[in-house]
Amino acid sequence: MSVQFRGPPPKGSTKRKPAPSDGSATPQMPSLAEQLSFLDFPRPFKNPDYIRKGSKRAKHVKAVLTQEREREKAERERRRLEREQADGEGMEIDGEDNKEEEEEFPTYTSIEAPPSLLPQRHYCDITGLEAPYTDPATRLRYHDKSIYELIKGLSPAAVKDYLAARGVNSIVK
Repeated sequence: MSVQFRGPPPKGSTKRKPAPSDGSATPQMPSLAEQLSFLDFPRPFKNPDYIRKGSKRAKHVKAVLTQEREREKAERERRRLEREQADGEGMEIDGEDNKEEEEEFPTYTSIEAPPSLLPQRHYCDITGLEAPYTDPATRLRYHDKSIYELIKGLSPAAVKDYLAARGVNSIVK
């Protein structure tokens, strides 16, 4: 006696139905769900030649900055080639080649660098340590309560000098 299975049994059902044992190989009628299924019908609204182009995920900031640098480098190279063609294929002046700086990337010694993505840090006007607090009356930044006690005892002229050192030109009340 052989048992035929037609897909996994429904959930909660552990009994198996035996195949008809009369010896006839009559095909079973498809179930109502199989008859009403649109799984095998053609889908004219889908383009058979569609190819998904890349990922639609958001890019990391590092990847965006790298792509921007590469784009800028290609633009600089294009401008350099245009200038060389306009100047007569890089004429020599005083026996030296007329070449610009090869790479214009920011280095340890160059001042040009992209702006930081992190928020600007605030430092204590008195000690130079990180300053999580600001005195509302004088607008001086301070590190802790001992520095705050010192700020409360400062004269308006000293407060103005500290603010000027930081580059803030505000009127002290």
